[in-house]
Amino acid sequence: MVISKHEIQINEDIRDNELRIISASGEQLGIMSAEKALDLAAKEDLDLVKIAPQAKPPVCKIMDYGKYKFEQAKREKEARKNQKIVDTKEVRLSLNIDTHDFNTKLNNAIKFLKHGDKVKVSIRFRGREMGHSEFGYDLMNKFSEACSEYAVINKPAKLEGRNMLMFLSPKPNK
Repeated sequence: MVISKHEIQINEDIRDNELRIISASGEQLGIMSAEKALDLAAKEDLDLVKIAPQAKPPVCKIMDYGKYKFEQAKREKEARKNQKIVDTKEVRLSLNIDTHDFNTKLNNAIKFLKHGDKVKVSIRFRGREMGHSEFGYDLMNKFSEACSEYAVINKPAKLEGRNMLMFLSPKPNK
C-alpha cells in the first residue's frame, strides 16, 4: 500500500461528505459520512487516514497513524541501506609513464573497479606532447585492455583540450 507523498489527511482534516471506509483489519465497511467514520475510528482508539484522495469517493482507512509513520520510516531507512553509492575515482597517467608506475596505476584502478566504483582515466598533455595524441590513444587502449577482465568502457578515450579522458565501469556480476 503506497500513500502519495502529498500532505496526508487524517481525522478532522478530512472534509469530504462521503468516504469509502476500510477497517483496521482490512475489510471494507462501505460508504459513509466523515463524521460517522471518525466516530468508528474514535471507538477503536485509532485514526482515520485518507489513503486514496483521487478515488470517487475518497478511500480512508482506520489505522494507528503513529505506528504507520514509524513503519514507513523503517521501510525507507531499509531501502536507503540497500542502495549502493557509486563514486567516480580518477587515475592520472602521463605519456612517458614507466612500466612500474603504469602497473601501480592499473592496480589502483582494478581495486576501485572491484569495490564497485567507476574509474576516470586521464592523460594531461604538456607542451609538445599535444602533437603526439596518438601515443595517448595507444596508452589508453593498453590501459583498457589491461583492465578488460574487471571493467567495460563506459566512454572511450577522447581528447578534450589538453586532456584525454576515458571512463570505465565495473563489469556487471553474472
